[in-house]
Amino acid sequence: MQYLKQDDPEVARIIQNEEERIQNTLDLIAAENHAPRSILEAQGSVFNLKAAEGYPGNRFHAGCQHADALERLAVERAKHLFGADHANVQPHSGVSANLAVYFSVLNVGDRILSMQLSHGGHLSHGDPSSITSKCFEFRYYGVLPESERIDYDQIGNIAESFKPQMIVAGASSYSRLIDYERIAGIARHGSAYFLVDMAHIAGLVAGGVIPSPVPHADFVTFTTYKTLRGGRGGVILCKRELGKKLDRTIFPGGQGTTAFNIMAAKAVCFKLAMEENFKDLQKQTLRNAACFADEFHKRGYRIVSGGTDNHLVLLDLRSKGLTGDIAEKTLESVGIIVNRNVIPNDSEKPDVTSGIRIGSPAITSRGMGETEVAQMVKIMDVAMVNNENSQVLNQIAKDVEELCKKFPIYL
Repeated sequence: MQYLKQDDPEVARIIQNEEERIQNTLDLIAAENHAPRSILEAQGSVFNLKAAEGYPGNRFHAGCQHADALERLAVERAKHLFGADHANVQPHSGVSANLAVYFSVLNVGDRILSMQLSHGGHLSHGDPSSITSKCFEFRYYGVLPESERIDYDQIGNIAESFKPQMIVAGASSYSRLIDYERIAGIARHGSAYFLVDMAHIAGLVAGGVIPSPVPHADFVTFTTYKTLRGGRGGVILCKRELGKKLDRTIFPGGQGTTAFNIMAAKAVCFKLAMEENFKDLQKQTLRNAACFADEFHKRGYRIVSGGTDNHLVLLDLRSKGLTGDIAEKTLESVGIIVNRNVIPNDSEKPDVTSGIRIGSPAITSRGMGETEVAQMVKIMDVAMVNNENSQVLNQIAKDVEELCKKFPIYL
């Protein structure tokens, strides 16, 4: 950062502090990962400077020959990686991608059936606090109280009476596989579009370690910075016959100039996801998540839904007399980063919660395996149970620091 240090040492110092924080903490946020240096280089490239509206071959700015080549490459790689008919790589985020899908085939006030946020869904799936709920009429499905797995009969029953124009699947804190084929059948029966938001699990899908929603859904949205290990940004896949409507909704409908530096990072991300070591990484991500679930269960914690099929574990803390906010703050104080999270039928407020969400992608990217996960669970348990014992927490912080040193993020 030689030029930044010269032009703005204060910002340079903050960035350096963040680099040190990342290096010296264990990131268990399910929505975060450690991207390769090549991704950061692409994001910081001269493509930051290019302004262009439209699509390759039909821009509203001149000087786009290289921007066109970049977008065509990113689109082709996305289609190849996921086996999709059509891809749009311009959305700035996952929420932007979801909004584009809604407005491409729906009218304001149309009905959408989606997963309830407190049962694992996402804000952009019609939560009352989201702008999406102000544009469309939403109803929600959830999980069965006994198994805490999606209630597919409930989806069918609500769809029968509510008659939605779209059904949404996908989640931010649901640890089980989703039966896309079954939901697609419900959608077809009611002549509804079917959208799958696979933001969290796109890397697992790309690596072929869990089933893909692409063959079953009309639209699939995702972000590139979670299990996919790319930079920030959104992507939409869809069936060929919906491509023109979708593209028009993004530009000129919802966005102007796209971020070509982010698009460059997306292209690199897709290329890296086609390599064999990426598949191995995704397999280890699953093994590490399963190990988290097993080890916490051994220590008396209740695992929501009884386990995990993907990269995350939702932990019920009530058996330990803890709340999510206390656990989150305690773990952060020793260098372990998680987030508090509501669990199904949670009696606590969202800023307190009865659970925490744990993700395995970032520590897997550091090269950690089941041995390290078992070590982490042991120290996390001791820290949370002794959340007011500064002597114990100080020792745990030293243990976390040592573990981080053994697995540097960038060699």
